[in-house]
Amino acid sequence: MNELVTNEQIRRAVAEDVPAIVAMLADDPLGAKRERPGDPAYAEAFKEIDADPRQYLAVAVADDEVVGTLQLTFIPGLSRLGATRALIEAVRVRPDQRGGGLGGRLVQWAIDTARERGAAMVQLTTDASRKDAHRFYERLGFVASHVGMKLPLRQP
Repeated sequence: MNELVTNEQIRRAVAEDVPAIVAMLADDPLGAKRERPGDPAYAEAFKEIDADPRQYLAVAVADDEVVGTLQLTFIPGLSRLGATRALIEAVRVRPDQRGGGLGGRLVQWAIDTARERGAAMVQLTTDASRKDAHRFYERLGFVASHVGMKLPLRQP
């Protein structure tokens, strides 16, 4: 096993990071079924994300390698007195870097960033089958307060 990274930095992703991000998205049983590393659709999606000021695709980088990622989305709304919510999605840590606290540092970075941008709440969804992820988020203070539902509009 490789040595765990503790000297990472978190920054906005750039186009050159997309293959490493997609590799992390595909590196689990759920992602393996829905991701296709190398597909040009990811480059187009990155352009759209990068152009949207309410989106922040973050990467954790150590020794010039992408070792973690998440996407932070800011959602303005009328409820809760016009509160903005921050949505955390697609948290991933490279397999050889797991267990060293990087995931927690990424999520804490997202919480701090949301607070700095005036968000009233941070929320996330996690697949019902990801029991380890549920425990991870609960350790970070998240509460399973709602039932999430999805309606697929296209096949992956």
